[in-house]
Amino acid sequence: MSITTKRGDQGQTSLPGGCRVSKGDLRIECYGGIDELISQLGFARSICEHQDIAAQIKSIQQDLFRVAAAIGTPKDAPVSAPEITKTMVDALENEVHKIEVMPGILGDWSIPGESVASAALDVARTVCRRAERLTVNLSESQALSLPNVIPYLNRLSDLLWLMGRLVEIRSGVDSSLRPKDQPGKPWSQAW
Repeated sequence: MSITTKRGDQGQTSLPGGCRVSKGDLRIECYGGIDELISQLGFARSICEHQDIAAQIKSIQQDLFRVAAAIGTPKDAPVSAPEITKTMVDALENEVHKIEVMPGILGDWSIPGESVASAALDVARTVCRRAERLTVNLSESQALSLPNVIPYLNRLSDLLWLMGRLVEIRSGVDSSLRPKDQPGKPWSQAW
């Protein structure tokens, strides 16, 4: 048995339930963005020196496989999409609240790249935001009716930004957008 089936050589792929669609279909693009996010998080996890953060990233990756499967399952498929629950969204929000109250976390916007692991988390955050935008497009086209998927991705991108800042603080680096010797309010307060 081989993973090379050649069934996709004409630009088609199968959704859960067996329906064949173009590999350019918005649903494929959407769950492809989730797949990219899972991989980017794997990279971030592989270089993260903080075991608690790495474990949290792995748990998120596992949840994202469910999110991708839910997005990939059409409404009329003979199989049910995995449920993305409000409890999953709330768990991310609770993590956001835990981190955002830590001293120094919300001082300013940050410039990615002060540490390798935080930069990887920042890339993951931007991939998550793109996946969220694609999911919104899919939802607006009436092809997706999973009410907790968009909130899940929205909370996740917030959490990934905060995790990047937490890694920086733990590593003793400052990624503030405004240099310390420059007067004025932090950029974050300008919004």
